[in-house]
Amino acid sequence: MTDANRRTIRTLVQTGLALAAALPLLVEAAVPGAAAALAVATLFTKVMSLGAVDALLPAWLRRSAAGEEEAAG
Repeated sequence: MTDANRRTIRTLVQTGLALAAALPLLVEAAVPGAAAALAVATLFTKVMSLGAVDALLPAWLRRSAAGEEEAAG
């Protein structure tokens, strides 16, 4: 094994151990952000499903008609 390969493997192992040690802190910090993103995505989904909003959207972004969905599925 060359010295360069040995150094690369050592660096990968050290980085992996550091990330494993920090993982609980990273997950704990990310939970509120993930919850907020999910709430905003849900809000946009509900608003875009309203008929009045759907009519304002460009044709390629609108919901398909009920007949088209049944024919396709």
